[in-house]
Amino acid sequence: MTAAQQTVSLFVGVAAVLTVASVIGYVLHQRFATEAPNPAIDNLNSRIKAWWSMVALLAIAFAIGKAGVIVLFALASLAALREFITLTPTRRGDHVALAVAFFIALPLQYYLIWIGWYGLYSVFIPVYVFLLLAAIAALRQDTTNFMSRVAETQWGLMVCVFSLSHVPALLVLEIPGYDGRNILLIAFLILVVQSSDVLQYVWGKLLGRHKIAPDLSPSKTVEGFVGGIASASVLGAFLWWITPFSPWQAGAIALLINLMGFFGGLVMSAIKRDRGVKDWGWMIEGHGGVLDRLDSVIFAAPVFFHITRYWWTV
Repeated sequence: MTAAQQTVSLFVGVAAVLTVASVIGYVLHQRFATEAPNPAIDNLNSRIKAWWSMVALLAIAFAIGKAGVIVLFALASLAALREFITLTPTRRGDHVALAVAFFIALPLQYYLIWIGWYGLYSVFIPVYVFLLLAAIAALRQDTTNFMSRVAETQWGLMVCVFSLSHVPALLVLEIPGYDGRNILLIAFLILVVQSSDVLQYVWGKLLGRHKIAPDLSPSKTVEGFVGGIASASVLGAFLWWITPFSPWQAGAIALLINLMGFFGGLVMSAIKRDRGVKDWGWMIEGHGGVLDRLDSVIFAAPVFFHITRYWWTV
């Protein structure tokens, strides 16, 4: 089966699952939420609609190819960084540093990925940009909360741009016997990690009794965590056929990136609680902002990228 055929088969399967979910959501709404709103059912249907939109965007990007995927994630980084900075206290002395972050660091990071310069895009932001931002902020001579302001801008770039850029960076890996199929690695990463989020929610609603981090994310339970991580890891093992991994390797890697995704959700929830907000934004109906949807991918992507690069590339 060619890479194009595998990609089409994967998207057909995802569309079939979403169609079944849409039918179930419609039936539940007709039976239990016609006369009075049902928060759980309404939330479920909003999530399904948002998933249709996100899958459609990914399908378009995948159809375009490398350029489409890089542009899609560059725009996602831009939206995510905007959400992060919007909730971060800034001063006039930060304006130049923020302009560098948005209009120089972000596009340059994705350009370096486009040309495949691993030696630079792997250190460009956490080394050179971090040092530059601190120097720019110092030259502005505004010392009020200097350390926290610089650190917040750096952290925003790290999670919104650097970490997320590892998703399209999968396209430039040279994997023996896997030529022309790298785009399926992105599909594997996103499908497994996002499925873990959904399955943790489902298992938590069905069996959840014990809160795992009530002060950070009241909806997360031990039962949901175990059931969701395990289910999504099994899904990853079943998706081995779109990867260069064997079934047991795909399952083990899925387990690791699902755990990283869970930690990503907790960390980003902690930041939201610190800022006193429930969601990062309102761009995606049923999912809040871009960061609300990508928090798990942000933590999983660099780990997945480096494992694949270290063990499977030439």
